[in-house]
Amino acid sequence: DSTASSEQASGSDEANIDNRVIYFDFDKSEVKGEFNALITAHAEYIAGHPDISVVLEGHADERGTREYNIALGERRAKAVKQMLVLQGVAEKQLQVISFGEERPVALGHDESAWSLNRRVELLYSGE
Repeated sequence: DSTASSEQASGSDEANIDNRVIYFDFDKSEVKGEFNALITAHAEYIAGHPDISVVLEGHADERGTREYNIALGERRAKAVKQMLVLQGVAEKQLQVISFGEERPVALGHDESAWSLNRRVELLYSGE
C-alpha cells in the first residue's frame, strides 16, 4: 500500500490544477490517457467550488481548413467537458468555445509548433 501512495504523490505534479492545458494528437479529439489525472484534479476542484465557471477553449494547428479546425477545436473542448461532467462537474459551470487555428501559442510551421497548438485551455473565472 505504501507503494501506491508514493506513486500518487509523484503523479500529483502532473495533476496540479495550475496546469490548465491539455494537448491532443494530430487530427484527434480523444483525450490522451496521460491527461486523465489532470482532468480528474480539475473536476474535483471545480465540483467542490460551485461558484467557479470554466471556459474550455479548443484549439487546432494550422493544417486543415479554417472551418474544419473550428469543428476540431470544438470536438476537443467537448471531449474535455464530457470527462469533467462524468466526474461530477455541473454542466452549467462549463462553457465550450473553439478558436480553431486562430490563436496559436507557437508560430512555427513544423510538428514542434503544431503539437503545442493542438490543445484545450481551461480558463477559470470566479476563483
